[in-house]
Amino acid sequence: MRLKADVAILDILGHLLIWLILSFITFGIALFFFPYSFSKFILNRTYVVDDMGRERKMDCDIDLFSDLGHVLLWFVISILTLGIGYIFYFYRVWNYALNNTRVD
Repeated sequence: MRLKADVAILDILGHLLIWLILSFITFGIALFFFPYSFSKFILNRTYVVDDMGRERKMDCDIDLFSDLGHVLLWFVISILTLGIGYIFYFYRVWNYALNNTRVD
């Protein structure tokens, strides 16, 4: 089995543009929600391809605002560590996203 991602350049540009605008409007607070959106963006465009060439779509079930407590906790950690905690936060969100993804 292997993974196949189908992410178009225009999709990426649109996604980045939306989050760039949100970051400016919220003075950077939106960046704490970005890793959720980024993970879901990639995972929902990924397929599992078996040895016979059959593709099965991955479906990430996370919601940007469902884990507000998780976001707030890492916000505080990032502030206390002067931004270093945000790097770990990004990895923890990917871990959370993968654990909440299924193959249809």
